[in-house]
Amino acid sequence: MKAAIVVASVCLVFVSLLVLYLRRPLRVKPTPADFHCYDLGQGAYVPLDIPTQAFGIGLSYASHIEETASGFDPDAVPPVFEKRPSAVVRTGGEVHLPMRDELIETAEAFEPGIGAQLRSDFPELAPLLDYEVELGFVLLEDIDPSRLEDPAFAPQLGFFIANDLSARSIAILGEGRANRYAYWGVSKSFPGFMPIADRAWVPAEAKPNGIPCMEIESLVNGEVRQRASTSNMIYTPVDMLRFVHSEFPDALLSAGTVVLTGTPGGVAMTTPRWLVRLGDLVGMDRFKKLSAKLGADRSRFLEVGDTVTVRGQGLGEVTVTISR
Repeated sequence: MKAAIVVASVCLVFVSLLVLYLRRPLRVKPTPADFHCYDLGQGAYVPLDIPTQAFGIGLSYASHIEETASGFDPDAVPPVFEKRPSAVVRTGGEVHLPMRDELIETAEAFEPGIGAQLRSDFPELAPLLDYEVELGFVLLEDIDPSRLEDPAFAPQLGFFIANDLSARSIAILGEGRANRYAYWGVSKSFPGFMPIADRAWVPAEAKPNGIPCMEIESLVNGEVRQRASTSNMIYTPVDMLRFVHSEFPDALLSAGTVVLTGTPGGVAMTTPRWLVRLGDLVGMDRFKKLSAKLGADRSRFLEVGDTVTVRGQGLGEVTVTISR
């Protein structure tokens, strides 16, 4: 009897310690950057052309870091990925929902050999199409990367509203890979996956760390899914350009380059932090993680017929419909 009590006590202590470990907070809490907030009344609008190149910054809002159970290191470069300019679509457009064969072909083209396993293990493979309202900016001048180290540097930028659509099933395949964020770029570069405005707002005078501090929102079929102020971003535009140059040193920071600055909380793809840590602890590989996500509630992901609107105060809105 005493032995049983000892065993039960040890198990209770173990479970308690495991719960504490899985639910431990982040070592460092993300905090917003120190921005100069532009007055949208002091500036002008210019046409926004198809970008020459496009980059995205991930995990730039504390709320999104939390809902995706992601890590945060203030001294590390956050996720940076490329989006194909061919993914651009304007408001009123339709976005094709990629189905199983297209998803597998895309994954195979990026990672030769993976297609056979996906066909074998996933008779049903959904894209897990997600929405992300974001503030975007376009470079209006060529930038010498050395200038990014000057705290007084104020690049000439135009700001616009964007939707960074993502096929999360492709992104999950990057879990545990050295080039994980390259999978993010692939997942976000299907045709139509970059709905952006047709104009950008340019401040009358560029200021260091300047952005339009405004509320941005995403709506799915009229339901508000995301709402936050851009002033909650963790990084400034210059920080983001520095990250882009760090990860893509051969890419010129030339006029016409677009950067999507990340999304706040409220996306469809959410996972409790304790569950992610538990999966890592038991050694779940990327295929098991994908299977688990496909078997979970998918009601918040986008489907054919859904209408998605992203908007920002003073920057207008962009609406697309998901089609087959």
